[in-house]
Amino acid sequence: MAEVQQQGGGGKDGGKVRAKKQSTKIDMTPMVDLAFLLLTFFILTTTFNKPKTMEVNMPDKVDNPDQQTKINERDILNLVLAEDDKIFWWIGLEPPINETNYSANGVRRVVLEQMQANPKIMVLIKPKDEARYENMVNILDEMEITNMQRYAIVDYSPDDEAIITGNIPVEEVVQEAP
Repeated sequence: MAEVQQQGGGGKDGGKVRAKKQSTKIDMTPMVDLAFLLLTFFILTTTFNKPKTMEVNMPDKVDNPDQQTKINERDILNLVLAEDDKIFWWIGLEPPINETNYSANGVRRVVLEQMQANPKIMVLIKPKDEARYENMVNILDEMEITNMQRYAIVDYSPDDEAIITGNIPVEEVVQEAP
């Protein structure tokens, strides 16, 4: 608590009597204790933010290739995540190759239009090595926003590179596909 210290003040040899000087010393220990008690109370009673995660369901592994689900090439929407926040997309194995971005009028519009045109559409997401991790998160968010139920993340292949660059004819790509 507060403490007042008194020092003797007076004159020498019968001189003038001066008022005694009083020094105050405030003990800060109780206030510091109270501050730490309040801090501890508020830290322990707060609700921490829970991490926001998206659940990704993975299919069961199928050992026998005959048991794999067959998908018509016209039911496949290919999305290639490229550098500089670009997305190349096409249906099946045929050009034309179109380019879009991650905006609401970009890939979201493409996915919604293709879902309306073909309810059996499946999206194959193919990230290039040059694509950023943020692009992968954004495209998974777009799949959730558009309520796309059928999508898969697959490796970017040399065939995809050939389709995008136009180095080989489409007939060769169709023949090489399983």
